[in-house]
Amino acid sequence: MNPFWATAAATFAALTATAALAAGPDTVTIDSGTLHGAVSGAVASFKGVPYAEPPVGALRWAPPRRAAPWAMPKEALAFGPSCPQGPPVASLLAGAASGPTAEDCLSLNVWAPVGAKGAPVMVWLHGGGNQQGGSAVPYYEGSSFARDGVVLVTVNYRLGPLGFFAHPALVKAARAKAGGGEPVGDYGLMDQIAALQWVQRNARAFGGDPARVTAFGESAGGQDILLLLASKAAKGLFAQAIVESGGGWGTTPTLADAEARAEAAASAAGLSDATPEQLRALPVSAFDAPPFRRASGPMVDGVIVSSPSIAQSFRDGRAAAVPLLIGSNAGEDSLTTREAAAAALAKLSPERLAALRAAYPGADDALLGRNLFRDSVMGAPAHWIAGQAAARGQPVWLYHFAFVPPGVTAFFPRAIHGGEIPFVFETIDKAPIPPKALTDADRAYAATVHGCWVSFARTGVPACPGAPAWPAYTRAADPTYVFGDAPHVETGFLKAPYAVQDDILKDRGGASGAF
Repeated sequence: MNPFWATAAATFAALTATAALAAGPDTVTIDSGTLHGAVSGAVASFKGVPYAEPPVGALRWAPPRRAAPWAMPKEALAFGPSCPQGPPVASLLAGAASGPTAEDCLSLNVWAPVGAKGAPVMVWLHGGGNQQGGSAVPYYEGSSFARDGVVLVTVNYRLGPLGFFAHPALVKAARAKAGGGEPVGDYGLMDQIAALQWVQRNARAFGGDPARVTAFGESAGGQDILLLLASKAAKGLFAQAIVESGGGWGTTPTLADAEARAEAAASAAGLSDATPEQLRALPVSAFDAPPFRRASGPMVDGVIVSSPSIAQSFRDGRAAAVPLLIGSNAGEDSLTTREAAAAALAKLSPERLAALRAAYPGADDALLGRNLFRDSVMGAPAHWIAGQAAARGQPVWLYHFAFVPPGVTAFFPRAIHGGEIPFVFETIDKAPIPPKALTDADRAYAATVHGCWVSFARTGVPACPGAPAWPAYTRAADPTYVFGDAPHVETGFLKAPYAVQDDILKDRGGASGAF
């Protein structure tokens, strides 16, 4: 065949294939090209979608760049690799990763209702202490959301020293290049912002409404949402937020502190007076060393994060006043140890220790230490943030998750850190729970919890199907929606323990220091 006609025939075939794909619900065209996903019933899914260029080489420790466009339809049938990370945290349901890891990891996944238009969008940020985790975890699967009319997006973002690192050489080079205004250090947060920007540009392609985005996350993902609520760089990227076990009383290190730790880590690796080029030449495995792990985490860079603490952002009214659903679990102490709990008690003054014992009547010191962890790190901060938000007229709803499937209580007597996630996603059959331990009643409970989150995404108000009404939080009424044996509302829930935690917070200058 004449080469001209051969080329023309191949081009025509490619264009015809593209046109055919574009006609079906398994294909969408976004700002960077066409994606070919999969359809199962009323749900279309698109996995491993790049939202930024690979953060490798010169782009390691650089703000994310928009993904380069592609010419031919891209297969979006498999999850991308999770970002490089350290060992998993103690909890079985938070901070997990699934599948391979690679530095080229900035991808996201979308589950969308087939034929949707103007649907609400939910963007999930996984937990794991900003050190572990990924978007391919089986119980993060988004089909239940899509079947209920929500476009669900799960995101990979840089973790550990590759995601949160501020060596002075990197900071100096970045600030010199950008004339002093470039964000530095908080690259994982920058990735999350880039993913939310991607959603704003591309939500309509999946039938979603970019004006109806709910950002939600658990543990570090919840903490990061609290940071983004106070970040000018994230302003307008989401209209609502859900924070699951996100804390909120810790301080955020200064850039100078982060630089000092990063410089010490590089020196421990044999790179005193390191250059950006030397740091970027290190293999990924080098960052597993403890000095590098200790040198990572969100910091006050002055561009992405400006406040020394989340609490101060809410106290000063700088956090975005969007509808907020916030809470924690009954067994957050699954993250601590007996020794750490005992050490925390030893830090308290005799007066505070006596007040704590009075607030938790009947608890021995072992349980008292675990309750101190649960409530100082998660429960009391969520309650405090709800109060701060409500005081300025922000719509906010507070919850406490305590449900454990009866067949699991012998192993987990309290709802562990992350234990709500399979209920929120309605994926308890995909969680690491023995199938024989689950009943239809447990699945019905998951449908109720999932329905609460879906209704919040749709309307800005959580309404739980088949369960009591969930009142908005006010300081005067002090209502908490308790997911116990049955969902119900309690007023003044853990009032005395939380009051003691507030006093401890004040003792420590406004930031939790118990752990």
